[in-house]
Amino acid sequence: MKKDIHPNYRKVLFKDITTDQNFIVSSSVETQETVQHEGVEYPLVKVEISSSSHPFYSGKERAGGTTGRIEKFNQKYKKK
Repeated sequence: MKKDIHPNYRKVLFKDITTDQNFIVSSSVETQETVQHEGVEYPLVKVEISSSSHPFYSGKERAGGTTGRIEKFNQKYKKK
């Protein structure tokens, strides 16, 4: 095999920062941070949305600031 052409494929801890849930997955993603989890040190990747926080998978709607955007859209494009 040729040197330095294969990705660094290893176990990585993905942390959902919204729900504080951890997932250990094999990945080749590059990261500078590491974290201890159950006595093992893993590279750490922080994500904002995962299956534990996404409304489709969790069944919970997140409160967002869409009300103002919808009203602004309706005012901008209402028939005169």
